[in-house]
Amino acid sequence: MMEEAEPRGGVTEEETPPREVNSNCNHTDGDVTSCPAEAPGLPATSQKPGPVVVQGNTKNPASEKLERVCKWSITTYKCTRQALSEKLGRGSRTVDLDLERRLELLKDDRQRYDSVTKLATTLANQLAQFSVTQKTLGDTFAELSLKTPTLHVEFGVNADAQKFLSKSSDTLTASFNAFTSDMNTLVNKTMEDTMISAKQYEATRIEYDAYRVDLEELNLGPRDAVTLPKLELAQRDFQSQRDRYQRIREDLSVKVKLLEENKVKVLHKHLWLLHSSVATHGLSCHSFLQQNVRRAAEHQSDAGVDAPSWLEES
Repeated sequence: MMEEAEPRGGVTEEETPPREVNSNCNHTDGDVTSCPAEAPGLPATSQKPGPVVVQGNTKNPASEKLERVCKWSITTYKCTRQALSEKLGRGSRTVDLDLERRLELLKDDRQRYDSVTKLATTLANQLAQFSVTQKTLGDTFAELSLKTPTLHVEFGVNADAQKFLSKSSDTLTASFNAFTSDMNTLVNKTMEDTMISAKQYEATRIEYDAYRVDLEELNLGPRDAVTLPKLELAQRDFQSQRDRYQRIREDLSVKVKLLEENKVKVLHKHLWLLHSSVATHGLSCHSFLQQNVRRAAEHQSDAGVDAPSWLEES
């Protein structure tokens, strides 16, 4: 047997434990002191890269656009066919009797209110021109009253009357302008907004009926491996269109009800204001003219007998 050789000096050397090449930490007395990235002088080991899967967008923008165009073309064709069949009296259509009746009344009211607004605007313009003419005539009478002493009172009375009527006409014109402004807001904004919603509802109704007719035609045909997928797709499209149609119908119904309430409140207020302005104009003119007539009568009684003519004197 081989004998173990003793180390020199009688001292036994302890074997140093091997250091881990890829270890990130140095140990001293059992405690972790530092964690270098890699041991110096030793080759760094690297993991062999595996296959990398890159997640990308599998849809091409051009194909998406083409798909949207195709879908839009199919929908447009169906809606056009449905609209033509309804006009020719060959197709069936979905009708909401209560909503259709209220929409017809709304269209009729809008036409009548628009006519009233145009007439009131015409009257306001005519009153404004009439007021300018009255004011000019009153100024002319006042000037003649100063230049004609013998007819000073007569020209003065007429000048005061025309000037007062002109001011009163200005007030009445302002009332008509306020009325027409409020009517324009009601007719061309509030009611027009509801009419736009009604047009959108009609377009949605036609689209819904088009998909409904397609589903009915497929249900009447044979059912096999070819038609069943088409039937399922038609059923999904029909349900989607039905939900959209019902949602828009409910929104329009609420909007029409609110419009009817708002219309009554607005017209009740402004019609009474206009009537009060017309009544005030008439009463004020009547009161002033009565006072003017009494003043003219008093002047005539104070003047006494007219002066003799020059023919009588001669």
